[in-house]
Amino acid sequence: MERQLLAQERRLSGTGVALVKRRPSYSKELEMKSTLRELLVYIVFLADLCILSFGMVSTDMYYLNRVMAHLFLETSSSEADGVTFRSISSIADFWKFAEGPLLDGLYWDKWYNNVTLTMQKNSSHIYYENLLLGVAQVRQLKVRNGTCSIYPYFQTLLKDCYREYRYRAEDRSAFGLKNGSEWKYLSVSSLSPWYWGYVGLYSNGGFIFTLPKSKRDSMEKLVFLRQNSWLTRGTRVVFIDFSMYNANVNLFCIIRLVVEFPATGGALTSSQIYSVKLLRYVTYYDYFLASCEVTFCLFVIAFIIHEVIKIAKLKRDYFRSAWNWLNILLVVISIIAIAFNIYRTVEVSLLMEELLSNSSVYPDFYFLASWQVHYNNMIAVNVFFAWIKIFKYLSFNKTMTQLSSTLSRCAKDIIGFAIMFFIIFFAYAQLGYLVFGSQVDEFSTFQNCIFTQFRIVLGDFNFATVEEANSILGPIYFITFVFSVFFVLLNMFLAIINDTYSEVKADFAVIPSQEFAISDFLRQALVKLKLKQMETDMKVEEESLGSGYPKPAQLQKWKENFHQREDLGSVSSQGSVSPEEFQQLFRYTAELEKELDGINKKLHKIMKKK
Repeated sequence: MERQLLAQERRLSGTGVALVKRRPSYSKELEMKSTLRELLVYIVFLADLCILSFGMVSTDMYYLNRVMAHLFLETSSSEADGVTFRSISSIADFWKFAEGPLLDGLYWDKWYNNVTLTMQKNSSHIYYENLLLGVAQVRQLKVRNGTCSIYPYFQTLLKDCYREYRYRAEDRSAFGLKNGSEWKYLSVSSLSPWYWGYVGLYSNGGFIFTLPKSKRDSMEKLVFLRQNSWLTRGTRVVFIDFSMYNANVNLFCIIRLVVEFPATGGALTSSQIYSVKLLRYVTYYDYFLASCEVTFCLFVIAFIIHEVIKIAKLKRDYFRSAWNWLNILLVVISIIAIAFNIYRTVEVSLLMEELLSNSSVYPDFYFLASWQVHYNNMIAVNVFFAWIKIFKYLSFNKTMTQLSSTLSRCAKDIIGFAIMFFIIFFAYAQLGYLVFGSQVDEFSTFQNCIFTQFRIVLGDFNFATVEEANSILGPIYFITFVFSVFFVLLNMFLAIINDTYSEVKADFAVIPSQEFAISDFLRQALVKLKLKQMETDMKVEEESLGSGYPKPAQLQKWKENFHQREDLGSVSSQGSVSPEEFQQLFRYTAELEKELDGINKKLHKIMKKK
């Protein structure tokens, strides 16, 4: 009797194993559930972050920048003899630009048909749409005389010597008429970063004056300063700063025009035009973004708590994972972004209050605009790494595993190749800088040489300028660089990646796949839902027909019907079972489970008797 029961249990258990032949392990299923749950939460966070990021920018910013660049950088006037900002090459050209195109761009007091406009509170509207905030500010920095050494042979011929700009060589002494801010040095305590120009890094102080509210008074002041030599041989840079606001698109446009006067003579021009959205909450869409900001803060708090718990649990092991370092980076950048957002909102309110109280002062929106640009760059980096983190949740995918295995396996070979590559690359960069640096703009600095060589690798180069600079070394440099880097080194790099990927792919083909696909998990979830529904239907049927074990003849009939199929596991996984067969399968497994329970109880009683 005991042997018969054991045999029957083994037979029924074997049948049950066949039914769940291809069912993945329970731990793998739990891991999949946890990964999918985290992925869904993270997708919501990523969507919220993208909405906030793209809510900060718009195409209106580009069009506003382009319009202002054309007006102040490329437009001339009859009084300026064709001089534009980009064409300034001397101090005389600067005064022509300041008295002509600059004033014409700042003060729009007439309509296109020369009808005089009625200006509210003596304010100017650039292009009739952009309100000039306060007044424009002009600032210069100078260096002291005698800050460089004159060779003894020329000391009798040259008495004055003004070196290139350095902060320690800055001239802070009063000059000229000495009776106003434009003639006296002012130290400015601003949070604005120093300006990095072509030939120097310039501080925030200097000799400063502001233009009056009217065009005529501004012209008189500029003429007065020109006649009294406000710009001297020691002048190294002049900044022109002003801000405007366009209510149509709710954008501030902050403009800085920079003219550098290097020690070599001449002039170099550069500009910064920032269109930023400093007033955040105006339209309904802005309030929707505000709700997204609140959601973002809640996500950040949740992530902080989650990472703190992980650190307390794993301790030092937490910092051994690159994904954990990425989590820390995302959280830190998010905290900085939240803090700056609060600071920016408060500071803009203070600046607007100051401007409304006195419209004849220069409102320093430049530092807010510069930090806003840094903030946008920081958010862009945050979004980039947030998207990269998605690879963490796709690591169970076979293709992603192959790619990561390829990179990790060939890491040592790539490091060795990179050392050899950059030795040759920097050797050519130094050769190009020393040979062509004084004649070709692309090789004028060592940094430009590096970027130029990367462009040569990508096929973007100008061989004529190199050949013109040196007809012998130019072609030799170009041909040997292309052959060494493009034909040899880059193909070696591709060969390393290709060989390693082939090895990894071969290894994955030999090892049986243990991958648990998302489609399998979703299919199982659907099957479970169907099982629950069938279980409810069975209970109703049992209540109506009466419960009890099925007859052995009925069980045998169900069993024979399902054993006619070649592979029950593959059929169930492919989803080709009909509803009637599925119902019979469910009843068969349910009755099988009841019979197994009965056999176990009988075995338990027999073991107790022994």
